[in-house]
Amino acid sequence: MLTVAALGLAGYGLYSVGLGLVVLLAGPYRLEWWAGFALLGFGLLLTLSAPLVRVRFPGSLALAIGAMLGLQAFSLHNDMHFYGRIVVFFQLARGAFAALVAVLAWVGHTTAIEGHESGSR
Repeated sequence: MLTVAALGLAGYGLYSVGLGLVVLLAGPYRLEWWAGFALLGFGLLLTLSAPLVRVRFPGSLALAIGAMLGLQAFSLHNDMHFYGRIVVFFQLARGAFAALVAVLAWVGHTTAIEGHESGSR
């Protein structure tokens, strides 16, 4: 479960880094420069926390959750720029995915501590 959670965290982080680069470098998705840097920062933080979650580094899950909360906040901001309104379905889908990978990481960490998962480190 830790591997699946780490892959989900890394994928979400890389997506956010890519979106941040697109925002900074142009196109029709032009946001404020600080919003692009925030997407890059939170995306990099999430991407870097993924392998730490996998090896059960202390505090890594809290770091990942904090990065996902930051990305959720910027998703609300971006919806107003991209669509002119909050798209509830996108927000619920993003939140559900974040909750899923956080729960997978927590369950994987708990089962590894109890010795039910072999090769967790």
